[in-house]
Amino acid sequence: MVKVMVLLPRREGMSQDEFERYARERHLPLVAALPGLRRLVYNRVLPDPNGPPPAFDAVAEDWFDDPQAMGAAFASPEGQAVLADAPNFLDTTRLGLLVVEEEDIPLGG
Repeated sequence: MVKVMVLLPRREGMSQDEFERYARERHLPLVAALPGLRRLVYNRVLPDPNGPPPAFDAVAEDWFDDPQAMGAAFASPEGQAVLADAPNFLDTTRLGLLVVEEEDIPLGG
């Protein structure tokens, strides 16, 4: 399995509440319709009380069987709809994208 981690910065002029509402009501349903998507996780970024404001508002995890399935998903009409919708709520100039392979590390003790 591969996971696409998408670092989501909200569009300028959009409040955190507007961002959250748009993501949940409009964008995430589009992502959930991607062909070959095995798992979708949405992580809302919380402020660190001891640090600067976070650079991103959320992190999405899109899981696929392999890189080919991921490529096919985003090349599909559903994938094109996801990409076309992104500027409606994201600052696409700061969007981050990481394709990763997860490894569980056993905890000691």
